[in-house]
Amino acid sequence: MANNNYPYEIRDVETPETEVSHNHDEIVSIGPKGYIFPKKFREMAADIYNMEVKPSDVYVFSYPRSGTTWTQELVWLVVNDLDYETALKIPLTDRYPFLEGSMFLNDSRKQKLLDESKDNETNAKDIQNVVKSAVELVNEMPSPRFIKTHLPLSLLPPKALEAKMVYVARDPRDAIVSFYHLIDSLKLANFNGDFKQFWTMKNYQSWSPYFDNVKEAWEKRNHPNLLFLFYEDMRKDLGSSVRRVCDFFGKKYSDDQIAKLCDHLTFDNFKNNPSVNYDLMKKIGLMHTDKEFVRKGKTGGWREYFDEEMTAEADKWIEENLRDTDLRFPSMQ
Repeated sequence: MANNNYPYEIRDVETPETEVSHNHDEIVSIGPKGYIFPKKFREMAADIYNMEVKPSDVYVFSYPRSGTTWTQELVWLVVNDLDYETALKIPLTDRYPFLEGSMFLNDSRKQKLLDESKDNETNAKDIQNVVKSAVELVNEMPSPRFIKTHLPLSLLPPKALEAKMVYVARDPRDAIVSFYHLIDSLKLANFNGDFKQFWTMKNYQSWSPYFDNVKEAWEKRNHPNLLFLFYEDMRKDLGSSVRRVCDFFGKKYSDDQIAKLCDHLTFDNFKNNPSVNYDLMKKIGLMHTDKEFVRKGKTGGWREYFDEEMTAEADKWIEENLRDTDLRFPSMQ
C-alpha cells in the first residue's frame, strides 16, 4: 500500500512461468501505470521520491539504452565549459550517480561481490561505491549535481522540474535490441534466453512500460526546464542537437568549439573513451569481459533481430501506444 512518504501502491508481481526471468527473482509494479522494478526498489522508492531538488541540479533521464550515456557526456561537457581534461579523468559513473542503479544488487549478490574482492582493496572500494545509496551520493555532491536515472517523471521528486532535465528517446525497437544485449552482458542478470524470448517479456523489463516512460516526458516537452531529444536526431545531425543543449543551458560556444565537441562524441571516439565505456563494470565482476557497454549505436538495427511475426507485433504495439498522443519518432516519419 502507499504510505505518507510515498503516494503509490507497490504490488508484488508474479512473472508468468512461460517467461524467461532475469535480473531478479521477484518484481514489483508501482502506481497506476504499473512500472516494473526488482523487488529491492521498494526499499529506495520513497527516498528517491522525497529527495531534495536544487535548481542547479541536472538530470539526464530516459528509458534504458536510448542514448543515455552519450547524452550524459554531452550535457556534462556543455555545462562544465568543455572541460575535457576532467571528463577524461573522472569516469562518467562518478560524475553522475545512477539513482536507482543499486536495485539490482540484492544483499546476497552484494555480499558475493564483496567476498570476491576482499583481497583487492581498489575493487572493494569501487564496489562499495556501486552498492551505496545513490541518494546519499547525490546529497554529498557539490552543486551542480549531475544525476542519471531511467525513472519516469512520476516516480521522481514532485519538484524535479525545478532542476534542469534532459530526456532522450529512441525508437523502441532499437532500444529493446540494445537492452537485450546489455542484459546478456551482465553477470548478475542470469539471462540465458534469445532475443525473441526477451521481446515477448518486454512488459516485465525494469522501467517498463516503455511508452508510458517516454510519454510522461513528452507531455512536459514544452516546460522551460525540460529538453526532449531524440536519439535518431542526434545520430543524424549531432551539431544541431549540441546547439539545442547549449541553448537550453544558456551556454555560448564558437563553431570550432562545437565541432570539437562533436568530434569528441563521434561513435568511434566515444566507444574508445575509457571514461564512458563502463570498464569498471568488468573490473569489479558485474559484466562479462568479452562484452561491450557501448555497442554499435546505430539506428534501424532492430531489423536484423525481428522476424515477420515480431515486426507485425511491434507495428501493432507502436500504433496502439501512439494513438492517444502526438509523439512521433523520427525513424517512423
